[in-house]
Amino acid sequence: MAILAVRDLTKSYTSRTLFEHLSLTFHEEDRVGLIGPNGAGKTTLLRILAGEEDPDGGTVDTRSDACIGYLPQIDLLPESCSVEEALTGATADLRLEPHEPAVRARKLLRRLGFEDPEADVATLSGGWRKRLALGSVLIRAPHFLLMDEPTNHLDLAGIAWLERFLDRAGTPFIVTSHDRYFLERVCDRIVEIDPRYPDGAFSVRGRYSDFLEQREALLQTLDRERRALANEVRREVEWLRRGPKARSSKAGYRIDAAHQKIEELTEAKRRAAGPATVTLDFNASGRRTHELITGAGLAKTLGGTCLFEALDVHVLRGTRLGIAGNNASGKTTLLKVLGGQMPPDAGTIKHASDLRVALFDQQRAQLDVAVTLRRALAPQGDQISFLGRSTHVAAWAKRFGFDVGQLVMPVGELSGGEKARVLMATMMREPADVLMLDEPTNDLDIASVEILENALLAFPGAVVLITHDRHMLDRVCTELIGLHGEGVWGTYADVEQWLDAHRRRRRGREPHDDADATPVPAEQAGRKQPPSLTYHEKQEWAGMEAAILAAEGEVEQLDAQLHEANAAADHVRLAELHEALQAAQDRVDTLYARWEELESKRN
Repeated sequence: MAILAVRDLTKSYTSRTLFEHLSLTFHEEDRVGLIGPNGAGKTTLLRILAGEEDPDGGTVDTRSDACIGYLPQIDLLPESCSVEEALTGATADLRLEPHEPAVRARKLLRRLGFEDPEADVATLSGGWRKRLALGSVLIRAPHFLLMDEPTNHLDLAGIAWLERFLDRAGTPFIVTSHDRYFLERVCDRIVEIDPRYPDGAFSVRGRYSDFLEQREALLQTLDRERRALANEVRREVEWLRRGPKARSSKAGYRIDAAHQKIEELTEAKRRAAGPATVTLDFNASGRRTHELITGAGLAKTLGGTCLFEALDVHVLRGTRLGIAGNNASGKTTLLKVLGGQMPPDAGTIKHASDLRVALFDQQRAQLDVAVTLRRALAPQGDQISFLGRSTHVAAWAKRFGFDVGQLVMPVGELSGGEKARVLMATMMREPADVLMLDEPTNDLDIASVEILENALLAFPGAVVLITHDRHMLDRVCTELIGLHGEGVWGTYADVEQWLDAHRRRRRGREPHDDADATPVPAEQAGRKQPPSLTYHEKQEWAGMEAAILAAEGEVEQLDAQLHEANAAADHVRLAELHEALQAAQDRVDTLYARWEELESKRN
């Protein structure tokens, strides 16, 4: 059954059209991944569906009884309250019994992973704020959920948690994300908004991998149709140039048809051109030195927290080293130590002579937001020297997806993705031995991330990479250092192996001195590890979902009895129902905690 639908939707900002005549229908069982190039209007479409913004044209139809929840990119949480108060406050406009907000909040806090309901919102990290913001939407019991880049600010473990949470929650949703693993694992339908498509969007029911296959087939079909139309237009133009000898109705009809085909071809070419693309080609120095960076016994403590100790690392020509870890685990600090921007507290760091390092800073501090795009791309004059050739700044800007009109814009007025492209252009101007990139995928769309991946794979020097994009880490990196906190680190074959080690460590089964963890051979990295559950735990896990459903059914039944008209008249029975409801809710919380424990052992 349809729960949301848009018909002939059109939206523009100033002279820029995001989408026009867009028609889509979303059903109550859908788990939709909404993708598209930067500027295609994904966030705007979600805001329109949530009623936060009006379209320029078209209609939005929402099922009359449907409650739509909206999780924006930037949370709007109250600061001066506890996490439980933030959740209960999100129900202020709902018609609930006095006890119900607290019951809902306690249930959600456990599922969200909060151990202290009195924790101050103002002290939460970005990842925990994202969890609380999600809870503030879910506590309203929406029938359909709209989420805009929910993986932003989440670390690798946080993203894995969100995947499991959404899988269990059962609430249908539309989510925008550039995390390809996330889309593959949580979505059963992919919708891409892109002007390349005749209808402005392309929808595939299936996983992200299914979408990629069907999109490629569609684009090939559109390309064949465009070439066939071009041949037809060529024949008609030749006929028009000869001039029809008789101005009969037949000839007039053919003239009109020829003009219509010319217009169709023009529109097809416009769609095929799509948005501006980015071309990346990092400039290597060409040096033959094998060892570029050598670190021995490295240690660093910041703010009284030991980030890593006794860490050894060798960055050779051709090395593509990934650094994984949760937020505040020391990834950026390690990158700076390796790059020479920060000294270690202990150990030695040795660079090859005259080592050239190109740095992509997560905070993009290298950019002067006051200068124009022209000066940022070409600091001196209007020419850029690249690979021994001189290139005009306008052509250089086009290479990174900018048009000539943007050259006069201050860098500070560019979008996050545009600033990232400016920084990459800066890195490309000078030859480098080592590329060091700290979260380069932030604000980039999937197409730009894939272009960056290919550029890093083609770079003949060394790469040191920090990113929460698991697909990029697995595809690009040949080695992975994983930080676990408390000075503990290990080397791993891929992100999943690091996540497994991190889960085991959290359960107290990971040895404290795992710095010498041996990587799994690359050919075994993708194989599923055998379950670590015992026979009885397997049986328990198999029946866990049914047990939770039964326990939640008991909660609903007791809650319904509590709200019966005659319940308040019997104070003894009212007290018994409250006590039974609390006990039932505690059982639900315990079951969820046990499910989480069993699932983490199973993964």
